[in-house]
Amino acid sequence: MKTLRVGIASYEEMKARTRAIVRGQYRPTAGEPKIWFTSAESFARVLSDRNRALLQVIAEEAPGSLTQLAELTGRRKSNLSRTLKTMERYGFVQLGRGARGSVIPKVSYQKISLILPLSRPLPDRPAA
Repeated sequence: MKTLRVGIASYEEMKARTRAIVRGQYRPTAGEPKIWFTSAESFARVLSDRNRALLQVIAEEAPGSLTQLAELTGRRKSNLSRTLKTMERYGFVQLGRGARGSVIPKVSYQKISLILPLSRPLPDRPAA
């Protein structure tokens, strides 16, 4: 089962971590998050109950277009387009192109795992 790992870290922590990686001072491990949010609230907004249900429909029904997804979910295409573009930025969906430029949403993961730290990283180590 393919799992996307998501983490929560402040902007400053993410920036320090990225700089440490670029400088070769830190090497991420295989189990670390690939996607980062600055707060649990922002994560919850993107993956609300309604949006998780949308991901489930995409995964189970594999709609061939945004129009078909709108029919399956009862949501307007314009609303779906905005939501899916946001979800694509975070890696939750992939938006491909079909015949005549139609948008085809796909879900690459079967599971999303949230890693939520309860304490700050030590000063000499970047956020994990």
